[in-house]
Amino acid sequence: MASLAVLSELLDRRQVWRGRGVATPEGAQPTGWEPLDAVLPGHGWPPASVSEILLPHDGVGELRLVLPTLARLTRGRRPVVLVSPPYRPCAMGWRQRGVDLQHLHLLEAGDAMALWAAEQCLRSGSCGAVMVWPKHADERALRRLQVAADSGRALGFVFRPVRQAIHASPVALRLELTVRPQPAIWVRKCRGGRMPVRPVPFAETGT
Repeated sequence: MASLAVLSELLDRRQVWRGRGVATPEGAQPTGWEPLDAVLPGHGWPPASVSEILLPHDGVGELRLVLPTLARLTRGRRPVVLVSPPYRPCAMGWRQRGVDLQHLHLLEAGDAMALWAAEQCLRSGSCGAVMVWPKHADERALRRLQVAADSGRALGFVFRPVRQAIHASPVALRLELTVRPQPAIWVRKCRGGRMPVRPVPFAETGT
């Protein structure tokens, strides 16, 4: 198990060459934010993978970031599950953003079971996306989510405090939202591509 963990870290740091399988179709999972899509491999969220979103505090635009994706998925009748969100979603606001609430599901799992519940939803093969706000998530827990997302062909979104950036993460994509001097998105890790050296402006220009 230890050797597998070391190999994974080397792959994430791109210190070991690995062959590529079938190329990811460009734009298969667009974020809905053209400047962000432009710098991401595949021009969107990594499909069937977990994206980690690091926050200085709640309410810095993290939901605004994913709402175009949730609207696209739910309009396509793909279920979206929110596991133990810190705040109850505003139904009217989400509807105005294009989310079909018939395909939005809220799951209250409690702190101890939130990661397990998210893993089961991702693995089920019935979800378009699963969002979770874990209180505690170590590398092993994140790796389980990543494997589950791949198995269930779903998008996973994990929202965590920015202080977790000092720890290695096995997820496919890691973004950090900042608010000063201007709202911006930093790409801290993107598997399969180069990390941009500059942040992506995060203004109200989602598509």
